[in-house]
Amino acid sequence: MPGKLLWKLDPEAVDALAARLARGVALHSATNGKTTTAAMAAHVLGKRERLAWNRAGANLLSGIASALLTADGATMGLFEVDEAALPEAITRTRPSVVSVGNLFRDQLDRYGELELVAERWREAVRALPGETSLVLNADDPVVADLGEGRASVLRYGIDDRRHAHQSLQHAADSKYCLRCGAPYVYAAAYVGHLGDYRCDACGHARPSLDVTAREIELAGLRSSRFLLHTPAGEIPVELALPGLYNVYNATAAASLCLALGAAPAEIAAGLAGFHAAFGRFERIPVGSKTIVMLLVKNPAGANEVLRTLETGVPNTLVIALNDAIADGQDVSWIWDVDFEPLLPRARQVVASGDRAAELGLRLLYGGLPPDRLEVVADLESALDRGLALTEAGDSLVVLPTYTAMLALRGILTSRGIVEHYWEGAP
Repeated sequence: MPGKLLWKLDPEAVDALAARLARGVALHSATNGKTTTAAMAAHVLGKRERLAWNRAGANLLSGIASALLTADGATMGLFEVDEAALPEAITRTRPSVVSVGNLFRDQLDRYGELELVAERWREAVRALPGETSLVLNADDPVVADLGEGRASVLRYGIDDRRHAHQSLQHAADSKYCLRCGAPYVYAAAYVGHLGDYRCDACGHARPSLDVTAREIELAGLRSSRFLLHTPAGEIPVELALPGLYNVYNATAAASLCLALGAAPAEIAAGLAGFHAAFGRFERIPVGSKTIVMLLVKNPAGANEVLRTLETGVPNTLVIALNDAIADGQDVSWIWDVDFEPLLPRARQVVASGDRAAELGLRLLYGGLPPDRLEVVADLESALDRGLALTEAGDSLVVLPTYTAMLALRGILTSRGIVEHYWEGAP
């Protein structure tokens, strides 16, 4: 609220507050993973800098303003930024580093089609001073294109074909060449349309990588490890988070920290000590059971969460679908999520949230036997039902959309099980 008032009453105050940071500002934007990536970077950089950081995930200009208002003594700004807010955040904070992770279809009722967001990003980047550094995920064609013609660019990506899909997923977004419109051919597709792409018609392809994640080992739902090849040397990464998408998040965070002058040893230590951001593969003990909460909010992100769960299908799932503005009021995206491989192997699924009925219908069409589905619209009742179905020593996996995740954590906070999501050290 303080930041919202300040931004509305005097937007230029954000400019002045950002200008006080002696070591400048770094921005990170993406459709998926920006909260986790920013938190990882904060865990590394917080050891060497006093950070102004929007730790609660408030990534509009109002959230950045609130973080700046409480940043007495801060030396550096580190802000995750909503995709639509990135152009204004760049104008107001004059960042020394801009990091962009990915661009997926998300909340079409708010943002429109991908190309509208991409063009706003291009315009904002074109206006950046030459000395501003870009950190870009080169595995995303739209994001990689932002670096064209710029001198200071650090490009990162994945190179481990053992973890690639056999073909581009049907929910992939950027399938066509930015130069000529012909379909991209993928030597490796890792997450959605992220991967090693090439246009056979005109030759446009993924640029060379400066930072590369290789030798990736995924340990089920527990952890992951990989080797980062960087201009500063190799960085072995031990990550207490599972999934290929978290390898991308960690690679993005490491690249951002490298651009800000962090040493490989600092990055390795910071990532090794990092634990999940709130709601993003967060493990919450509840008596003899554990709640594992994984935010899902669009087809690409949900598919990767489900892909990770396939290594150890949980007995009980609670899936919560809300349609508030922050979730996206058009919930048709759930029909592009690949529930099918997981559902026949789940013992019981509880569908919840404002759109529980539509979600339940989607799950039945996805192959879930009707006797394994319960529709419990009320989130608190659904959580309790899920816990009742979970045996002692087992985990209840909860897949909520954004506002459902906040509501569920609010329930757990009111019961004294977790602290408020904006509290705690980076």
